[in-house]
Amino acid sequence: GLIADTHGLLRPEAVAALAGCAHIVHAGDIGSRTGEARGVLDALARIAPLTVVRGNNDRAGWAAPIPYTAELEFDSVRIHVLHILGELAIDPAVAGVKVVVSGHSHQPCVESRDGVLFVNPGSAGPRRFRLPVSVARLWVEDGRAEAELVTLLE
Repeated sequence: GLIADTHGLLRPEAVAALAGCAHIVHAGDIGSRTGEARGVLDALARIAPLTVVRGNNDRAGWAAPIPYTAELEFDSVRIHVLHILGELAIDPAVAGVKVVVSGHSHQPCVESRDGVLFVNPGSAGPRRFRLPVSVARLWVEDGRAEAELVTLLE
């Protein structure tokens, strides 16, 4: 399960959409205060093992131990996670990364470029502008990855 930009709000629709996932990745901007961020992370960790990266709004002391990037591997598929795609410091294809997960823009997107799948699950927290509220699901099997966006609110 992929989620980002909760900004302290974990909607019941997001919890339902992520139920049954084997692993959850939060691509940053968890929450601005310790209690709200911890509440989001604790609730996600009750669903599945959790990997989290720090977003540009995760600046308080609670966020200090959270890394800015993370790398995971499932079934020989390497996944690179960061909050702001424009800060990607690697060439994923050269590095053997098959999936890049990011957040920040609040714009849900799944696209393949040069053999790398780029996924932004959009924002699962407070609505921004007229963008949908969404999460994403990522399937990894036989060394391949596919993703789908799940719109929670239009």
